[in-house]
Amino acid sequence: MASAPDAAPPLDKETTNLDNTGASTNGASPAAYPQMSREEHDVARAAARFGYGPLAQVNTHEARLPAFGGEFQPGLYRPVSDRKIANPAPLGLSAFALTTFVLGCINMGARDITEPNIVIGLAFGYGGLVQLLAGMWEMAVGNTFGATALSSYGGFWLAFAITLTPGGFNIVGALEAADHNSPIMFYNSFGLFLMGWFIFTFILLLCTLRSTVAFFSLFFTLDLAFLLLGIGYLVRENGAPDPKIIKAGGFFALLAAFLAWYNALAGIADSSNSFFIIPVAHFPWSEKGRERRAKVARDTV
Repeated sequence: MASAPDAAPPLDKETTNLDNTGASTNGASPAAYPQMSREEHDVARAAARFGYGPLAQVNTHEARLPAFGGEFQPGLYRPVSDRKIANPAPLGLSAFALTTFVLGCINMGARDITEPNIVIGLAFGYGGLVQLLAGMWEMAVGNTFGATALSSYGGFWLAFAITLTPGGFNIVGALEAADHNSPIMFYNSFGLFLMGWFIFTFILLLCTLRSTVAFFSLFFTLDLAFLLLGIGYLVRENGAPDPKIIKAGGFFALLAAFLAWYNALAGIADSSNSFFIIPVAHFPWSEKGRERRAKVARDTV
């Protein structure tokens, strides 16, 4: 009795990837998959470029996807469907956004609030602890940028809260006592503290130049906020932080907060919970921008 033919291996998104010559990207030949002839596969590949056909959802010739702000990854990243745990970026972005929003409002003088003590609770709980946890989960999913940024800004909010906690570590009181009960030494110290975060944010900003407009704008406005707030404490008016510069820093902090929420929404919204996908505007020189230009060039030929 003739033996039964060997069962064909399963057709999946990795094993069906063929290069432009028709050879399998993983070493298997096209004949290994009798479900689709060579000609049918070539036609399906061509249709998949425009989102149609049986291979439209297949990762053809690309092992990675271009980045977007909701993943908090300016480089190339693995598709969400390949990840075993949830995307931690929106949580970290939301924690950062809310805490920054409240402090930005206070710096702009909203409702005549002059002391930022209400931010201490947020800085400890949401902007600090929760954002730090999100950064640790970014470490778990292999996102170096996200882990560094979210964990660092979580640490920033914890340090901010520790510094301003009344009677806690007595940082403000000790600096004032060292300067003969004058707040100048504290203002200078806090200004240097903020300038250090300006430098760190600028380093991260350089890593977003090939990502998206939404992602770059988040770090650009945040960097300006740190710069202006740092200058406001170092360059004083009548012995106090310059109110105009502090208010300008608060304005950019508000912009950074809303951009963080926007990027968080880009990471949360998908076809399962939203009627639309959040646009993030890829830079023309980014991976996605070059891909779109190449597609337009093919369409116009």
